[in-house]
Amino acid sequence: MDAVSLAIIEQLQEDGRRPYAAIGKAVGLSEAAVRQRVQKLLDQGVMQIVAVTDPLTVGFRRQAMVGVNVEGDVESVADALTAMAECEYVVMTAGSFDLMVEIVCEDDDHLLEVINKRIRAVPGVRSTESFVYLKLKKQTYMWGTR
Repeated sequence: MDAVSLAIIEQLQEDGRRPYAAIGKAVGLSEAAVRQRVQKLLDQGVMQIVAVTDPLTVGFRRQAMVGVNVEGDVESVADALTAMAECEYVVMTAGSFDLMVEIVCEDDDHLLEVINKRIRAVPGVRSTESFVYLKLKKQTYMWGTR
């Protein structure tokens, strides 16, 4: 990826609604050229442009990070959890857990159902440990590019 594409990404990380003309001025391209590059980055899956919300403020009253220990193939368990709508973030890790899974639920009953009836029912899941979120203090996507 070239320096101009990286600069476009940084511009959009600062403000995902920034006009293509303003981005073009900042990176030295025409509005049309920026539009083409952004579309290419989207098509390649390099980035997404989305509205990021605090789930607790839009009707999802329970959010948790769940550490999962796996017996056998970690990737097959990760794939099964990725298919669950409530699992917003699934990452394979090294350390105390094989997977860390962020889940967003409507309430405590929904959280219990997802963990007890669905996550723990996935073949290969040996154990889970839940970390229930009480309040979101920081959530940014401003790490820039390298």
